Amino acid sequence: MTSNDFTIIMPEILLAGFALLALLAGAYFGKDKLARTLLWVTVAAFLLLAFYVELGAAPEGVAFYGMFVSDYFSRFCKILILISAAAVLAMSADYMDRRGMLRFEFPILIALAVIGMMVMVSAGDLLTLYLGLELQSLSLYVVAAMRRDSTKSSEAGLKYFVLGSLSSGLLLYGASLVYGFAGTTNFAGIINVVQGGALPVGLLFGMVFVIVGLAFKVSAVPFHMWTPDVYEGSPTPVTAFFATAPKVAAMALLARVLTDAFGRVPGDWGQIIAVLALLSMFLGSIAGIGQTNIKRLMAYSSIAHMGFALVGLAAGTELGIQAMLIYMAIYAVMNIGVFAWILSLERDGVPVADLNGLHQFARTEPVKALAVLVLFFSLAGVPPMLGFFAKFGVLNAAVDAGMSWLAVAGVIASVIGAFYYLRIIYYMYFGNDVEPVGSRMGAVSYGFLMVSAAAVLLGAITMFGIDRAAGRAAETLLIVDSNPAASLAAVATRPVE
Repeated sequence: MTSNDFTIIMPEILLAGFALLALLAGAYFGKDKLARTLLWVTVAAFLLLAFYVELGAAPEGVAFYGMFVSDYFSRFCKILILISAAAVLAMSADYMDRRGMLRFEFPILIALAVIGMMVMVSAGDLLTLYLGLELQSLSLYVVAAMRRDSTKSSEAGLKYFVLGSLSSGLLLYGASLVYGFAGTTNFAGIINVVQGGALPVGLLFGMVFVIVGLAFKVSAVPFHMWTPDVYEGSPTPVTAFFATAPKVAAMALLARVLTDAFGRVPGDWGQIIAVLALLSMFLGSIAGIGQTNIKRLMAYSSIAHMGFALVGLAAGTELGIQAMLIYMAIYAVMNIGVFAWILSLERDGVPVADLNGLHQFARTEPVKALAVLVLFFSLAGVPPMLGFFAKFGVLNAAVDAGMSWLAVAGVIASVIGAFYYLRIIYYMYFGNDVEPVGSRMGAVSYGFLMVSAAAVLLGAITMFGIDRAAGRAAETLLIVDSNPAASLAAVATRPVE
């Protein structure tokens, strides 16, 4: 262990120190006085830390004997996680304040969850993976149930905890099998064991259980059962958070495990991921049709979109990983805009989540309705919105990898799923002539709605450089070498395009 180890992990140390100081401040100075200020300070901390990571202030390399990896892939994912978390916190402030839900613990728990996510995407060992995953999960269990006067919120937290514990148990069982047959929990050690191109049966079962445990976290079918109830029961700002940063972290972690530890046998795990992708795309697209609650609908939308992201991962190629990262970045932007709008829906001061309340919404809020139309078109994959290019990227990667059948299935699922997005648009513009729901939106949320809509409408022109950054991140991840430090050094000296 050297001083360089702590330099490499400095972003996580800084955020952990901030969370501890914030906890002490909240305990000593009173939660009612400090809550709103602490929330905005946390938003600023996330954005400053994202800038710190982007500058590359923490060097690339491996720390703590290979347990922690800092590379361009982890930097890309951390920046996306930090910006997504900051956006959700910022647009949640007015909503939680109006409803008396804002407590100083909320931004602290989000900060702790983000620390877990940052550790997850830098994991170089099964132990580090589990520590990051549990830090994230334990924080999310609490925020899901933070509205103690709501039966649905308590139920959501309990369901998430029980099923999350089950997934953690499966993950640990898989990790123990991997350790038993590989003799190590380090990803670099595991990949050397399977360098002959064939997995021992025990190691294969261990890999499958690890994938199952992580599939819970990305809401992949058939491990999705917690998602609709938790999305519906949790406070809406918490649902918005579930739909963004944790999904990015879980998908990045799955990519790192499969490529860093099992990258030499993509045929063994590619088939599993392809089946998960297929089931997720179709169940998310079909089951969402019958939903009348917009938060449950967004849960099934999330399941379908994670299926599309898994298509890129199933390809097991650099193009596939790049397409998956681009997809997750665009998905986060779309969801931030949609949830900024959902947070604003109310009637007589009471939040509205029923789709029937959206009839004739465009009559009273034409600008917001237009922005929502753009976002839902993008979620449905309608060109020329950015969501279309996200889906095209992962489907193209599948075709390139010889999985044309999966790409065809993705096109069919996308057409089916477009129904419930278009239904919302139909209600807003051509619905029954009833009193439309109100939309009370602060300046911050309004800004996020408009910026998200503009980004998915205009982003196809430049992609804002996301495609180049994702390409470099994918290339970094897929460098396989028996000496991880040498691989990272090679990437660090690679010229920026």
